[in-house]
Amino acid sequence: MAFRLDQLSQGEFLCRCQDAACSRLSQAGFTLAPWKPNMSATNTNLHDLLARRIPGHALEQPFYTSPEIYQQDLEHIFYREWLYAIPACQLVKPGSYATLRIGAYNIVIVKGRDGEIRAFHNSCRHRSSIVCKAREGQVAKLVCPYHQWTYDLDGKLIWANSMGPDFDPTQHGLRSVALRNLKGLIYICLADTPPDFEAFARAAEPYLGVHDLQDAKVAYSSSIIEKGNWKLVWENNRECYHCSGNHPALCRSFPLDPEVAGVSADGSISQRIQDHFDACAAAGAPAQFLLGGDGQFRLARMPLQETAVSYTMDGKAAVARQLGRVAKPDAGSLLVFHYPSTWNHFLPDHSLTFRVTPISPTETEVTTTWLVHKDAVEGVDYDLQHLTEVWIATNDEDREIVETNQEGIFSPAYIPGPYSPDWESGVIQFIDWYAAWMERSLAPSRMAAE
Repeated sequence: MAFRLDQLSQGEFLCRCQDAACSRLSQAGFTLAPWKPNMSATNTNLHDLLARRIPGHALEQPFYTSPEIYQQDLEHIFYREWLYAIPACQLVKPGSYATLRIGAYNIVIVKGRDGEIRAFHNSCRHRSSIVCKAREGQVAKLVCPYHQWTYDLDGKLIWANSMGPDFDPTQHGLRSVALRNLKGLIYICLADTPPDFEAFARAAEPYLGVHDLQDAKVAYSSSIIEKGNWKLVWENNRECYHCSGNHPALCRSFPLDPEVAGVSADGSISQRIQDHFDACAAAGAPAQFLLGGDGQFRLARMPLQETAVSYTMDGKAAVARQLGRVAKPDAGSLLVFHYPSTWNHFLPDHSLTFRVTPISPTETEVTTTWLVHKDAVEGVDYDLQHLTEVWIATNDEDREIVETNQEGIFSPAYIPGPYSPDWESGVIQFIDWYAAWMERSLAPSRMAAE
């Protein structure tokens, strides 16, 4: 059996099988050095960590703890890729805005008088003060609180006092951020030259179109901080191996079926799931499993538990005024993920969006938004507790799971364990995507260094 030895000192070697009880080295006459995790990682050894990754296993400790790798994740993924930001319906009228922080970047998204939604760097072009300090709000103009430089809703500078005769306001508008409105879902990209968005948009539009998100409103929104690395948040999301022991409310409606949450290695689908896809498609709701973008996004309309039609404690619809045109009440949930920032559930009666935002190497914000038809009336068409209680409970349970997982990974005894090929295929797929993405992204800098 092949194995890798790294020399630590004269006569002392480290076996990369990561088995503390390994006898290969002592049999070879060497002194066995116990495997110890590296708590940090430089740009250089990140290549080595990726190269020695064991497929089907969790990542080594630095991927979940290292400030250096966290910074690399930001620079190579979150600062370059399209990120889900907000539902378009959150910005109800001209002057409505929302802000979000992505690493070092502060962004403001605002609805213009022309109805267009635009994104800008939330930084005044005078001395870079934050322009909009609130998480969301309603304004007539964007006014910097420092020296009152004033911008129109389209980002143009319209007032700056005492700047001299040579000052050109047309050269000092807010800096734009790339934005796409995908059937009512706002995505932004911080890169100067954004990557392709069309492949995802073309794939997703037929699935999302029947949900009529342009006719939605925000019924409720919740943001929680999970004290865990953003990849742990995703790993937990990408499997339901943990559901039966941790999510009693969710399990009333979400099926305990690894095929629903996971991704089969060969792309196969059981006949039961295929029959569901066919029935949904016949009712005008695209459902077929689709994994695209080198594994970056997935779409599939999956069935719920038995007679359940929505994520509620009784399995009944949460909203009487349906959002969208899904004519099949038991169509289940359209599950959509797009790495690295969002997973979503679109049901016949309402929709849920989730946004994942890294805050630090060991903190992640998860924002959940419940969308209902714009004409649905709380207390008449839906009860807010009935609508939200399952996922409020599930999110809090997931928060505890992620935090406990993170705490265990801090241990010097941590060794990456194997994933279940049956129940954790989705986790394997996510980690494979992450590793491949980072390897491709780091390759140019490595070649330049060489």
